[in-house]
Amino acid sequence: MPADHPLFILLISIHGLIRGEHLELGRDADTGGQTKYVVELARALARHDGIEQVDLITRRVVDTSVSSDYARPIEELADKARIVRLEAGPAAYIAKESLWPHLDTLADNVYEWMHNQTRLPDIIHTHYADAGYVGVRLSKATGIPLIHTGHSLGRDKWRRLMAMGTTIEQIEERYHMAERFSAEEDVLANAELIITSTRNEIEDQYGLYDYYAPEKMAVIPPGTDLKLFHPASKEDSPCQLAPTLNRLLKDSSKPMILALCRPDPRKNLLTLVEAYGESPSLQQLANLVVVAGNRDDIRDLSDSAQGMFAELLLAIDLHELYGLVALPKHHNSDDVPAIYRQAADSGGVFINPALTEPFGLTLLEAAACGLPLVATENGGPVDIIGNCRNGLLVDPLDKGAIASALKQLLTDQALWQRCASNGLRHVRTHYSWDAHASSYLQRIRPITDRHQARRAVPSPSRREIDRRRALFTAIDNTLLGDVEALRKFIETVRRHRRQFVFGIATGRRLDSVLKLIRAYGIPSPDVLITSLGTEIHYSAQLFGDIAWSHHIDHVWTPKVLRRALEGIPGLKPQGKEEQSRYKLSYFYDAAEAPPLVEIQSILRQRELSVNAILSFGQYLDVIPARASKGQALRYVLNQRRIPLERSLVTGGSGGDEDMLRGNMLGVVVSNRHWEELSSLRDNERVYFAQGAHCRGILEAIEHYNFFSSRPQDSAPSS
Repeated sequence: MPADHPLFILLISIHGLIRGEHLELGRDADTGGQTKYVVELARALARHDGIEQVDLITRRVVDTSVSSDYARPIEELADKARIVRLEAGPAAYIAKESLWPHLDTLADNVYEWMHNQTRLPDIIHTHYADAGYVGVRLSKATGIPLIHTGHSLGRDKWRRLMAMGTTIEQIEERYHMAERFSAEEDVLANAELIITSTRNEIEDQYGLYDYYAPEKMAVIPPGTDLKLFHPASKEDSPCQLAPTLNRLLKDSSKPMILALCRPDPRKNLLTLVEAYGESPSLQQLANLVVVAGNRDDIRDLSDSAQGMFAELLLAIDLHELYGLVALPKHHNSDDVPAIYRQAADSGGVFINPALTEPFGLTLLEAAACGLPLVATENGGPVDIIGNCRNGLLVDPLDKGAIASALKQLLTDQALWQRCASNGLRHVRTHYSWDAHASSYLQRIRPITDRHQARRAVPSPSRREIDRRRALFTAIDNTLLGDVEALRKFIETVRRHRRQFVFGIATGRRLDSVLKLIRAYGIPSPDVLITSLGTEIHYSAQLFGDIAWSHHIDHVWTPKVLRRALEGIPGLKPQGKEEQSRYKLSYFYDAAEAPPLVEIQSILRQRELSVNAILSFGQYLDVIPARASKGQALRYVLNQRRIPLERSLVTGGSGGDEDMLRGNMLGVVVSNRHWEELSSLRDNERVYFAQGAHCRGILEAIEHYNFFSSRPQDSAPSS
């Protein structure tokens, strides 16, 4: 394609409730500013001449407790933009912390969807750690460059939870931080560009990670819809919340101190109410209106939201703030601009008192409607108020400072007017969506120009089209180990050979595998994936896949890796016969060597993006980031147009894990190393066999009814 061809951009944002209209912002902790950001980004990019198509991938939700909108597979956003909803895990709406076991399935579903489009995307742009996990796998599989926006980061959240007295065990149980940290490190290691909203985000938050590379990070602040958020005019509809406020407040004509956010303790609303309650002069000056999501019955909310509202109501009662503070139960997204405008018309102030705010879209919206700001000094508001000069920053834990800043703006009319005018002017200059889209495309165009994703897929033969299923197995402690079971397996393969593609995937080198095949009389495989997925050979003629070798060579620096690993205790290089061009192999002495996670940390700190795999508790292999058994297997299956759900994959050690995740029919055979795969117990598509070695494979063939016309594509593990 020419360098200036229109771009196809794939956005991925998985959790929360995402739709084009009437976003349910504040419904829960997962449906906040990120959902609005990705929808507005898709629309803004689609308006640009340099864009061919923008698709926003999210999770399809079929659940009577939420709108049927979230079950629609496709929703058009604009002429060149749409939402695409794909299945991942249960049909019901679940919290983002419960999504981790289902992300490999989503990655496989997106991969299949991508290859059914007229062409592959030019860029994959992921949002938040869960989408980053999916994006890393897609980028490795296709070569499409990955860019990422974190929105919030796990290590920063962990640091703040610890400061609040939460134990490590409580944090891990509630937030699955170990998985999130690992996903975020992988994103940093594999992304071409990290887009942040503020400079503070780069320095204070990403600086906590092993793979910290500020040179590939860019500050591109999000925009706000200036057609929707603007000062009051005669054409505006009246505020639908006004009758509710008139009912809740003694004197609704007073200036309004407005806070608008989701019901989350991190938004620090209790401190705001206490600051107001402890200042009689502030109570005389203005009313306090807190719009925190929607509720019918507080008892139906999450535990954290219930606790937050209970504390707010107790504070209101303690300080006798009835008629001075309003906590409306309902609003919708269409009401929000009018709420801002009513607050501005009253001579009020918008406040964001969050403990930390990654960016602060509500600050932009309020400013665009003519409201001065008081905001936390932690995070994005520093940049926003610095650019717009339209408000005051405060320590969110200092109730006196919060009250003082609010009084200053409410009593100094010249300051109020200056902040309101500055906000209107500078939001248009610095924070419009059109400006954001232009800056975005300027940053990603050089990335797309120097990358060309692997697009050529060999046409399968007629015989391969007929064989629309595959069986791949590891060798050591899986295929081998039970001579009688192996004999029965060989008979089974020969009897059904015309029905499926037979493959072996192993950490062994090609020559070693061939010796075993001859020694045990194993039928010649159609595909041999060797050296942990770094080499692929086909048929009895052993044609090597040169395209795969070229694909995985990306940023592979074996000499640098050897130097990085040579000083680590407990690691000893294996013999030359176990080394290969794309695999560095070591003996691993668990008594001396650091845990695998620490070895990965050392490599990330040196900005080395690789896969480090520990097998059988004693062998450490380091291979290119784009290589693994699972990635090689998906590449082969895609070439032959074999659906993942018709592919039976067997393994027995940690090196087989990424083969077994996702949409394949997986089986873990019983052997002394199966516990390395115990994390897959909760995966609904992985069967834990009772039989050891090859007997477990035969058991799985029967369990899945693999040679039927339509093999069972899922079953509970046992």
